Amino acid sequence: VGASGNVPCILLCHDWSGLNRSTRDAAHRFSALGYATFALDAYGKGLRGDERGDNSVLMNPMMEDRALLCDRLLAGVMTARRFDGIDADRMAAVGCCFGGLCALDIVRAGAAGVKAAVTFHGGLKPPGLGKQPPISARVLLLHGWSDPIVPPETVVAVAQELTDAGADWEMHAYGNVMHAFTFQDANLPEFGVLYDRAAATKAWAAARSFLEKTIGTAS
Repeated sequence: VGASGNVPCILLCHDWSGLNRSTRDAAHRFSALGYATFALDAYGKGLRGDERGDNSVLMNPMMEDRALLCDRLLAGVMTARRFDGIDADRMAAVGCCFGGLCALDIVRAGAAGVKAAVTFHGGLKPPGLGKQPPISARVLLLHGWSDPIVPPETVVAVAQELTDAGADWEMHAYGNVMHAFTFQDANLPEFGVLYDRAAATKAWAAARSFLEKTIGTAS
């Protein structure tokens, strides 16, 4: 999804289902704000899952080989940087769930031009690729505190990781909110997965404000 002029860019990272409807909808939502939006594909052409199903068969190979995942993400960043009309020095990585983990991995790797990362109920597990170098990008974590998939101890651990890496980071934690709280079809509370309209609204507003402060607007 493009925008006219030399504008900041959102590097949109998909969830565990791949480049499906929710990612496309998010791309149009960011584009409507005036950002150039580039959707990265960590899986590959034609590899798509079910937005309402179990996509472990697609995600797990990436989780088990974070070096390969990082290579693919950085290749996507470099591709986005070559597009006309994109300000390659004002980019932000954004993603939900698995996409949130990808957004963090992009700034963990020090990708050129990426000034910020935003995660919505993101995976937070470090890649385990050796000592983490300093993180210069700013980071915003938007998290449901009752998320059993990414429990509080994991959140505390990533906060320490980011602190140790010298990152300028902040977190908005929403009480009594579960995983996938921005996904309207999420309705499996027995598994800790549930849409929360109020939290989703607050998280979107926080993300918009953060992006304006870190990479600016098209105007």
